This record gives sequence, structure tokens and C-alpha cells, in this order.
Amino acid sequence: MHSLVKNYIVRYFGATANIEVPLEALDDAAVVNGIVLKSDSHAVKPIFFPGGDIGRIAVAGTVNDIAVLGAEPYTLACGFVLEEGLVLNDFERILASMQQTCLEARVSIVTGDTKVVEKGSLGGCVINTSGIGRRTIALEKNLEVAKRFRSRFEARWILDSNLRAGDKIILSGTIGDHGLAVLSAQEGLSFGSEIKSDVKPLNRLIQRLLGEVGGIVAMKDPTRGGLADALNEFSEKSHVGMLIYEDRIPVRKDVQAACEMLGLDPLEIGNEGKVVIGVVREKAEEILELLRATEEGKEAEIIGEATSDFTGVAMQTVVGGKRIISRPVGDPVPRIC
Repeated sequence: MHSLVKNYIVRYFGATANIEVPLEALDDAAVVNGIVLKSDSHAVKPIFFPGGDIGRIAVAGTVNDIAVLGAEPYTLACGFVLEEGLVLNDFERILASMQQTCLEARVSIVTGDTKVVEKGSLGGCVINTSGIGRRTIALEKNLEVAKRFRSRFEARWILDSNLRAGDKIILSGTIGDHGLAVLSAQEGLSFGSEIKSDVKPLNRLIQRLLGEVGGIVAMKDPTRGGLADALNEFSEKSHVGMLIYEDRIPVRKDVQAACEMLGLDPLEIGNEGKVVIGVVREKAEEILELLRATEEGKEAEIIGEATSDFTGVAMQTVVGGKRIISRPVGDPVPRIC
């Protein structure tokens, strides 16, 4: 997917003048005239799974992609592509879930489109959500804090390219929950306990981190490709190495056991309610303390740091060696978002 977007889509649609954060930056959203803009399509299968559904993902995914640039999302558009024969009770259940998620995120769906396609082509439905967000006082405070500890830091947004050697990397909670929850529903698997998706909007949490502590320079929600892909994005765009520590990466025991049984790497499994944060060293412990005081971040950890000692992403293993963490090859769990 990364190669497809970079080598084909950007070739036709990139290089737009006077755009603050353009398509070719390949960040989680674009910025045009001070407005953050994001469009996201969701084709999760099945449309209902432990802990969530396609409607909740559609809202939370778009909200989170806007939020990680430091903006506050406030308006969404929604497009439904419905398969002929979709049970109306199921559709209404999806709509109710979207409404609830909008209330949690404090956003509104104000326009959209609906299409129906022939039976057997979608697995239920596909949803596209687009959204816009705006700058906040919390973002301005955050950037001022970063400037106090970072010489010549002039960034106006939280971007993948803002990391520098010495910055700490924080993960807001356990990884792999969402991908394994969807996989269990796809294949009818039982792992001895019900693994539930972590899907949730994170914009209100992120605004608290920015406004109450500050010093955050980069953020990503580790969705498709998981933590491994998010860290490689940081490394590639910021031109720094990333050293992470295996024993500090939070993974639920049942998720770890399921991954071992299925031959999957939890670092490559997508998440829908977690955020990876790059923060100046001086503010890392304060960000961690605030995260752990919240329900969304109670299992947060400082998992590593950016470094100039090497390029790429390396993990210090529990047995004392290091291994390279590459981008995932292929999609270990298809149609999870």
C-alpha cells in the first residue's frame, strides 16, 4: 500500500502549490489555508466484531487522523456504499454506532452520499468519511513548549518529519487488540478470552496532552501496518534512527499468545485506538504521567527514542540483541479497517 500510494497516486495528484501539508508529505491528513482535511474509506469485514463495527471505525479513524496533526476535528462528511440485501436493522445499528462515536468525539456529520451495489460484492457495506479540523490554542501552547527545548523549531503542525535525535517515543497502550478482534470474527477463532477492538476517538485526549503539557513534535495512530509501519514512517521522514525496547512495548497476554499461535507479529497488527507520540526528552515523563491518568492511556509506556547512531528502526530484544524492524510485507490480517 505504501509503495502504491507513493509511486503511483502521488505521481498524478501531488506537487500542489501553496498547500501547507501537501499530499506528497504522506502525513495522516493535509493542511490547506490553515484547515486540516482528511478522507478515509473503510471496508472492514465482518462489519460487526468484538468491541466495535464499521461505523465506529469510520468516525474514529477519520477523527484520529486529523487529531494527530494537532488539529481539533469538528465536521465530517459520510458516504455509504451499501450492498443490496443489507438488513435494515444492521444498517440502523451502524448509524447508531456512528452517532455515539460522534458524540464522544464532539463532531457532527453534516453531508454525504449513499449508493447501492449488487448483492455479493462488498460483504455488507463500505463507508467513506471525510473531515475537516482547525488549529487550537492547545496546539499553539504545545509548539511554544517544543520551541523552548528545540533550537530552530519552526513547525506549525505535528508532522512525521519533526523528530530529532534524543526525542522520546511513547505508545499510549497495548497493540494488536483491534486486528486480532477482527481476525477472530473473520475466522470464528477463540483465543481462550474475548479480545476486543480498541477502536475509539482520541482527539479529546490529544488536545489535553498538547494543552496541559506540550512538547509533542510527532504523532501517528498505528492503524494498517501497526507499530512497525508507524515507526518506519517516522524514521524515513525525519531522517533519524529509532531504537525501541521490546520489554517496554505493551501487549496483552492473550494477544501475544494468539500471535504466536498464528505466526503473526503484534508489531505489524493494526490498531484503531492507540497513538504513537514523539516528544522532546524534557517533557516525556509528564506526557506519560498524564496519559496514565486517563482511561485511554492507562497502559502507556515510553518505548524508545530517536537516534542519530543509525538509520531505520531497531529493537533491543529481551535476550540482549538487536533486530531490525522493517515495514510489513503484505497485510497479515486483511480488511481490518
